Amino acid sequence: MRVAGGNPATGRQRTGYHTVTVMFAQISLEMDLLTQEHAQTAREFLKASDREFDAGDHLQASEKLWGAAAHALMAVMQERGISGNSHRALRFHAEKLAREYGDPDIRLGFHIADKFHRNFYNDFMDESEYELDRPIVHDFVERVLSLPTEG
Repeated sequence: MRVAGGNPATGRQRTGYHTVTVMFAQISLEMDLLTQEHAQTAREFLKASDREFDAGDHLQASEKLWGAAAHALMAVMQERGISGNSHRALRFHAEKLAREYGDPDIRLGFHIADKFHRNFYNDFMDESEYELDRPIVHDFVERVLSLPTEG
């Protein structure tokens, strides 16, 4: 799409600059909304996991803790313009954030969240692990979501 106008002296037409600017602004807005949606989903999953644990459904609670951690990471990745939501991409970016901020608790939190993900499939965790590890994932989600934005 071309924007009307140009320089009558040279006969040159101005092409699409305004359209491109508007498109980038819209893409940026859509990314912000998606970032916010991932952050909101992460926090909702944390609350849901607490309800599931209280109800005694440790498997569903485990998967929701993993989901909270994954969505928190996806929010940060989306904010930074990084695509990918595979397990490998999430692990890579959790490790990268831990190095970038010099915060080993980011790495620990991701690995504990991954442990809950594996527990969903294999039901190997005991009560003491649930009690000790749940707060680590809660902390991870809030820690990741509170990282400063780039720019």
